[in-house]
Amino acid sequence: MASHNVYSTPVVLFLTCGAAMATKENDQIIKENNCETKMGLPCVLEAFKSIFEIGSISTKCCGELVGLGKVCHSALVKRTLENRLLKDLSPATIIAKSVQTWNNFLALIDSPSPSA
Repeated sequence: MASHNVYSTPVVLFLTCGAAMATKENDQIIKENNCETKMGLPCVLEAFKSIFEIGSISTKCCGELVGLGKVCHSALVKRTLENRLLKDLSPATIIAKSVQTWNNFLALIDSPSPSA
């Protein structure tokens, strides 16, 4: 039994350090790219609801999200997933929804307007 505890401690430390390294990497990306200053709070809330809950996002906020950039968008979603309050969400599902949201908004922004 004692040998099991000796082996489980390094595994727990490895997993904990891996999560901390992911957090630091996302935080560094967010800081270096000024990600938190590129969207207004109303659009941040719309994007959050669209990705993490159920909701739609306005064309204005769609433009802000695309203006944020893919690197910032991905880092912010990953950092949000690290929040303990969201531990019951499936990271794979949220990442897939995030990618789908990004691609939909990018297509919307890139498509010509019907009045043109």
